[in-house]
This record gives sequence, structure tokens and C-alpha cells, in this order.
Amino acid sequence: MKRFIPLLIALAAIAGILFSLRETPAVRGYNIDEFGRLPVLSNGRIKPVDTVARTTLLQLQGRQPVYLEGGGEITPQEWLLDAAFRPERADAYRTFTIDDPEVLALIGQSEESIRREYKGVAKVLAALGFLPSRHRRFSFEQMRPYLAEIEKQAQLANGVEAPVRNRFQKAVLSLYQNLITYQGIKYSFVAPESPDPVRELAALPELLPAAAAAIRAKEEGKEHDETLLQKLIGSQIRFESMSQSGSLLVIPPAAGEAETEWKKAGEALMRVFSTGDMPPAALTYAGLALTWRSERPTEFNEIVHLYRAEMAKRYPDALTKATIESHFNFAAPFYRASVLFLATFLIGIFSWLRWPEMARRSAFWLCVIAWILTTVGIATRMWLESRPPVTNLYSSALFVGWVAVGLCIVLERMYRNAVATVTAGAAGFCALIIAHNLSLSGDTLEMMRAVLDSNFWLATHVVTITIGYGATFLAGFLAIIYVIRGLFTRSLDRGTAEALKRMVYGIVCFATLFSLVGTVLGGIWADQSWGRFWGWDPKENGALLIVIWNAIILHARWGGMVRGPGLMALAIFGNSVTAWSWFGTNMLGVGLHSYGFMEAGFVWLIAFEVLMVVLIVLACLPARVWRSGEAV
Repeated sequence: MKRFIPLLIALAAIAGILFSLRETPAVRGYNIDEFGRLPVLSNGRIKPVDTVARTTLLQLQGRQPVYLEGGGEITPQEWLLDAAFRPERADAYRTFTIDDPEVLALIGQSEESIRREYKGVAKVLAALGFLPSRHRRFSFEQMRPYLAEIEKQAQLANGVEAPVRNRFQKAVLSLYQNLITYQGIKYSFVAPESPDPVRELAALPELLPAAAAAIRAKEEGKEHDETLLQKLIGSQIRFESMSQSGSLLVIPPAAGEAETEWKKAGEALMRVFSTGDMPPAALTYAGLALTWRSERPTEFNEIVHLYRAEMAKRYPDALTKATIESHFNFAAPFYRASVLFLATFLIGIFSWLRWPEMARRSAFWLCVIAWILTTVGIATRMWLESRPPVTNLYSSALFVGWVAVGLCIVLERMYRNAVATVTAGAAGFCALIIAHNLSLSGDTLEMMRAVLDSNFWLATHVVTITIGYGATFLAGFLAIIYVIRGLFTRSLDRGTAEALKRMVYGIVCFATLFSLVGTVLGGIWADQSWGRFWGWDPKENGALLIVIWNAIILHARWGGMVRGPGLMALAIFGNSVTAWSWFGTNMLGVGLHSYGFMEAGFVWLIAFEVLMVVLIVLACLPARVWRSGEAV
């Protein structure tokens, strides 16, 4: 029976994934998923409304669901519908994360006011640190009395050069930017101040001739309809506000216009005053606003269905991509893969304690499923972007993990001792956690920076060198397992120790090859793009450091200068070199690759480097203090 347990675990994992992908039921009768698949143009690319909702909430509050004051939660799509069509409700949601004490004081909060109160068991859990002790998220309504002061402080902070801004200045600028982003959503579809957007838009073309006559009469000093003029002036003010504050281009191109000529709703409505033609999409969103506000799900669903049918005729490619991206968001392959990688790691560790063969095979097949999920996710992103797999720091984190796990699968098939499987679980999980944190800055399918906007060189230089990153990290992770198992346990027998040495050696050879080729390709790219092969840019220096360090490891090994622990110490330092080359060079603020800086990332990078130094010191301890000293 035990021989079938790995198969059953793998089938259970697949069944769990498929079950989680089932169609979600309508929310209060609304087909919100279909609304979330509508395409809009934002930050230079067409994306579904669903992506806008998810990435905006990640930016504002660091998570996608919105938790309500009275309990329960709403989806990102529901939040966006409220923000766009019923802002008085969305204004009350706590969706703005604020941690800085000076910014909290700026919006009238104190330690007393943000303290959370619990009762019963929750009070005990909070005392033990399992529940938050204070509120971190606040609503727009809570900040409304302080908006003028927030803007004033943000303008003052904006006048300070970024490198010398203090903590408060960075925090208040971040909050101000988040408030602008939120306002951009509110003003993108309909005018929030319009009491009845459908009636207002439907009547506008018919009123224009009479309004023109009234204006002429007024200019000539004759009797005119002043009420009508004031009504149109009110509409014009609202449309101008939408044009200035709205962030999304929700009106698709009209017949005869280029496919990229999407417009803001405010801009399109302002044109009505000169053309008299009301864009159907503007009326559609007005109808959605009316039916969402008045709780009429049947009409809401019908409008969404008709609009999608019209989009399918005129913009089939945009609608198809938006629909698939929405499904991709819902499937969340990287999140599900991270859960499987964690299970892989834990079961792999367990295999060293009990039931080695059954647990090892179970962990291995979970790892394979997680890797396939990651592969599907990366492939889908490539199709959506029409780009190679690595286009920014987020995608590089995904690809580094994918490379490391793929190599681990090969190693596990060769050695069958669960070492590579455990390493795959750790590497895959860590890479996806890093990617998740990088995703908090916004859309991860953003338009590529101009310096990278070259399909050919991305497909060669960037991908090749990222494979080198992944392989170098893998050698370091394998070395860490060698040190931890050998130093703290008696489980590192001679056979496993020798296998680990061969694994590290083989992976370092692989990493050296790809790092070297990738660096040379980068030089060729630089020569063609910037007119020089080498410019001592920090990123270029970092890539060269990886090549040199891997060459040092191989030289030391071939020359017999290091044995097991020495080889592992060198491989672990390869982690430090690669982490610095990958992230550290972006944080220097100089050179052509000084993008993607995150202050929190700097802290984690330093912590990682310190941890690697500690592990290197442990690796250098004499063999007599290792619990598996005879094997090393």
C-alpha cells in the first residue's frame, strides 16, 4: 500500500488545484468575474479591470482582499466597482496602509486610537503576537479632513532630493501617491458627483443645439435658458475633473482610429461638446454605475454581456488577452506553487527521519507539480507580454527559482536521496516569496524599460545570465544543506556528502558557463546599444564578479586546495556575490541599472548577506565539532 501513497498525494495535490479553479458563484447575483474581464488601457498596456483592481490594492494595502469593519471581506473586483460607481462606500474601506508614526499623527491618529481591542481567546492570541496589536490600515474617509495637510507635506517632501529624504518624507510621499492612485480609479469610469450618469449622458447630445442657441442669445443680450446653461456647465466641470483625475483609459478607439487610441472617459465626454457624438462605452459604464448603485444585478449582467459581445466584434485580440489574464490572475499559479514548494521542503526533510523512500517520492512529485505550475505561469506571462521570460526584477525572481528547481529535478532523478528535492522546495519557495514582495510595487506585466526593449538581446543576454544566477544560487543552497546536515546532525553519511560535492561541482560548472556566456552577450548588447562593450557599470561588474567567483571555486577544486567544507564555504559565498549582483547593484543609485530599488529590499539583502557570512563561518569550523565529522 505504501508504494501508492506518493501517487495518491500527487493526485490529491492536482485535485486540490483543479478544485480551487472552479467557477466562483455570482456575488449577490452580479456576474463580477465577467466585468473583471473587460479590457482597459493603463500604464501603456491593455489589461483587464481585474488586474487593475488587484495591483492597485497590492500597492495600497499589500494584499488583495478588502476586509470589512463588521467582519467578512470583498474581492478586488467588488472593491473597484464600489470605488468607481459607489465611492461613498469605498471611501469607508480601510485600504491605505500607514506605519510611519509621524504620518499617523498627521492624520490625527495616536497609539491609543490605533490599538486593537480583543476579547476572549483572541486577546490571548494577540498577547502572544499571533494577532496584530494595532491598526495599520485606514480609510479615505478617516483621512479626508487632513488631505490638504498631506498634500502640503508631500509637496515639501517632493522638493527634497530622493537620496536624502527622511523616513517621514518618504512615507508621506508614498501615502500621497496612493491617494492619487485611488482618486484615479474613482474618476476613471463615471463622474462620482453625477447624481444620475445615465440620464446626464443620454440627454447631453440632444441638449447641445439648444445650449448653443442659449449661448448665442446670452452673448447678444437676449433672453435665454440660464438653467440649461448652468446644467451644461456642471457637466463640463465634472467631465474635466474626470479628464484630469482619472487614470484609466476605458473608452476604446472609435471606428477608423488606431488600436492604441484609447481615451479617458473624461476626454471622450469633453469631445461630445464639439462633435455631439456620445461614445457607447461611456453610456455603458454609466449604465453599470446606475445598476450597481441601485442593486439591479440582472440589468448589470445584461449590460456587461452586451458590451463584451460588442468588444468581441471590434477588439477581439484585446478582449481575448484581457480574459486570459483575468483567468491567470484567478488561477494564481505562483501562489499555489509556493504552497506546494513549502510542502515539498517539509516532506523532503521528513524523509530523512522516517519512511525515506515513500516520503522522498511524495516530495519529488509535489515538486514536479509545483514546477509545472510555475512553468505554466511563466509561459502565460510570456504570451501576455509577447516577451521573453525575464523583463523586470519580478520576472527574474520567478525565472531564477524556475531554473534552480528544474536543475534540482534533474539532480534528484540522478541521486535519489531527497537532497535536491529539499533544495528545490527551499529555492522555489524563497524565489516566489521574493517575487511576491516585488509585486507589491504594482503591475508586474508593466511596459519594459527602454534600455531593455530589445526582444533579441533579452532572449539571449538577460535570459542566459539569469540562468547563471539561478544555478549559482542552487550551488549555494546545496552547500547550505551540506553544512547544516553535517554540522548539526548525524544524517550526513559519507555517500550523501560525496553526492553533495558532486552536485555542487556540477552546478558550479553549469553556472560558470551560463554566467560567462551571458556576460559576453551583455557586452555585445551594450556595444550595439550604447557604443561600447564594457563600461564598468555596477551591473556589468556584478556579472563579471559571478564569473570570477565561480572560476575561483572550480580552480580551488581542481587544484585540490579545498575539500568538502571548503568547497561548500566558497559556494555559499557565491550566494552573496549573486545576491549583490542581482539586487545590490540596482540599489546603488548609479549606472544604467539603478531601477527597482526598494528600501525594504535593502534591509533583507543585508540580512541575507549576514546569514551567508554566518554559514561560511560555520562551514570553516574544524571537522571534530561537526556531528557528521567522519563524513566531511
